[in-house]
Amino acid sequence: MTDLILLSDPRVAAIAVADTGEPLVDVRECAALRVDGRQADDDGAYARVRADVLRRLLLAQDALPDGVRLLLVEGFRPPALQRRYFDSYAATLRAAHPAAGPARIRELASAYISPPEVAPHVSGGAVDLTLCTADGAELPLGTEVNATPEESGGRCRTAAPGLDAEARANRTVLGRAMTAAGFVNYPTEWWHWSYGDRYWALTTAAPAARYGPVEPGHHP
Repeated sequence: MTDLILLSDPRVAAIAVADTGEPLVDVRECAALRVDGRQADDDGAYARVRADVLRRLLLAQDALPDGVRLLLVEGFRPPALQRRYFDSYAATLRAAHPAAGPARIRELASAYISPPEVAPHVSGGAVDLTLCTADGAELPLGTEVNATPEESGGRCRTAAPGLDAEARANRTVLGRAMTAAGFVNYPTEWWHWSYGDRYWALTTAAPAARYGPVEPGHHP
């Protein structure tokens, strides 16, 4: 990829937001989609997405081959939780790269955790997901969902070289279905897809983002 745009890019933060006011809806109430519990929180935020995002997830699932299902791992992420994730990973990177300045640490961290002020997950427009069989067994996609660049040797990148044929084929299947439903991928994370957020708006040349940050308990 010649122009990999990270979420730390100033062009992302510069995107205007014209929020549609769509509510967050609970994917667990939709029997057609599977939701994994590994990122579960007490409030169930992880299983919520904007209403049109849920509609598009159903379109993506309909485009999958017979016997293959989407498995949602995480949707909405409260802003405070996003901040904790980002600060924790940035601290790890500062320890590993003591000579790096704040801007470089922010750039490095953004390859895995979005800066909170532009994070797709806090808008309700982003999902982390993978593929599974009809009975819930995960398909191989090359790394675990949420594998860091360090622990995956860079294989978390969507177009990473060195994947086996099955993992590469499964990433292609996932990518085709999600792209056809209007989602965009964050290319450093094969599992991360979004619609309507600032990153989506920048990469699709939309005039504005459809979704801005949402506070827990607030319905836009």
